[in-house]
Amino acid sequence: MPEGDTVWQAARRLHNALAGEVLTRSDLRVPKFATADLTGRTVLEVTPRGKHLLTRVEGGLTLHSHLRMDGSWKVYENGRRWSGGPSHQIRAILGTADRTAVGYRLPVLELLRTTDEHRAVGHLGPDLLGPDWDPDQALANLLTDPARPLGEALLDQRNLAGIGNVYKSELCFLLGVTPWLPVGGLPADRTAKLPTLAKKLLEANRDRPVRSTTGRPGQNLFVYGRAPRPCLRCQTPVRIANQGDGSRERLTYWCPTCQPGPTPTPGAPRAHRKPLPYN
Repeated sequence: MPEGDTVWQAARRLHNALAGEVLTRSDLRVPKFATADLTGRTVLEVTPRGKHLLTRVEGGLTLHSHLRMDGSWKVYENGRRWSGGPSHQIRAILGTADRTAVGYRLPVLELLRTTDEHRAVGHLGPDLLGPDWDPDQALANLLTDPARPLGEALLDQRNLAGIGNVYKSELCFLLGVTPWLPVGGLPADRTAKLPTLAKKLLEANRDRPVRSTTGRPGQNLFVYGRAPRPCLRCQTPVRIANQGDGSRERLTYWCPTCQPGPTPTPGAPRAHRKPLPYN
């Protein structure tokens, strides 16, 4: 699933292509909104909110989309061949006199009144890359359930918006704890710096074509995707396991030497939790 920095980049591409332009083509290929027509309306802005994209258009309307695992928005100069996938995967087309934005495999696409955007994104916590960022509120949200594993708490967008599986694993490595450590068990000094560190990572990567948390050329991530290769810090083989609330799993990477703390026991029964929104 794209993370906050990736969605921020997508919003910027769409905003640069569409904002201030009149729509000359509008095609929403989802049953509920198939008859909606936005042609003739000016695009006001495209803004990210966590992992959500909000395309606001003249007349008080917002096109809300979410990429989840496979979705993408591509921008093409008019006359250029589209290459984002087969035509049956297209869910939205927004065209202007010069460019066309095409949404492929969008699992979430809905047209809202702009005044009703809270229905789509009102549940989100402070946005790491947004104007509403509030580190104190984000930390308070994370600590609401001190027994919850840190990795799960970081993925819950109601706590803070923008962290996905990559940043979850990398943050836990940089904090020196396993993703299964209860939030309340994080040492006080590391608890205090968690929101600042998370924001620093996403801000450092929002303008980069290739995400990096290490600052090392050719070695972009400390643990994510590295199992069973050696840890960049201590050479211990990086480990991998699923982590989730029982409703959905997330591959999690960690170094058993650099990240002391609880780890999953193979075959152990999973504690029941109510499915939680990770988007």
